[in-house]
Amino acid sequence: MTVRPSIRLTLALGTLAAASLLGGCAPLLFGGAAFGTAMMVTDRRTSGAQVDDQAIELKSINRINDVIGERGRASATSFNRLVLITGEVPTETDKTNVEQSLSRIENVRSIVNELAIGPGASLGTRSNDTLLTSKVKASLIDAKDLQVNAFKVVTERGIVYLMGRVTEREANRASDVARGINGVQKVVRVFEVVSEAELAGTQPTNPTNPPPAPAPAPAPVK
Repeated sequence: MTVRPSIRLTLALGTLAAASLLGGCAPLLFGGAAFGTAMMVTDRRTSGAQVDDQAIELKSINRINDVIGERGRASATSFNRLVLITGEVPTETDKTNVEQSLSRIENVRSIVNELAIGPGASLGTRSNDTLLTSKVKASLIDAKDLQVNAFKVVTERGIVYLMGRVTEREANRASDVARGINGVQKVVRVFEVVSEAELAGTQPTNPTNPPPAPAPAPAPVK
């Protein structure tokens, strides 16, 4: 399955000199009922999409195990029914088979397959990825002109994957934030880009935590 232009997804890969990454998880998987409810209020996905994303990720665990077993390590992250596959598998055939298996899960609309071919990442590498994820998360929170709940961040082997339903300004700003974290090797953007008008028309309101006002558009580079 391929990324379809009709759903206006952008996949941009850029090598970064230094940056860090944040690993995000489905909001309903953490905390108590009150926390989960607050996350749903500020999440830009519909409640149905959030539930579907959780179901997709859970079903992916069994599908991946059936396809590669102990031969590799792969994980699936779903945002608004777009699935990002990361990890390592030994062969191109395994990479293709994992993608095909996940594409048959109900409600999956598109897949971005970023599985690497080669040996699995070491424990040290995975620990470093977790640290980078935490740093990026914190940096996104510190960025006052971004709504942190709009993003999911996945880190693999120093590569930062940014997911979310965001405007072009937010996509660029979040990428800049990731670039500012020491240790990030590359940033991959897997965004669903919407206009400011589209976002305003679908963004749920939360009087106690309103979304930040958009920053002025930068002057064109000549």
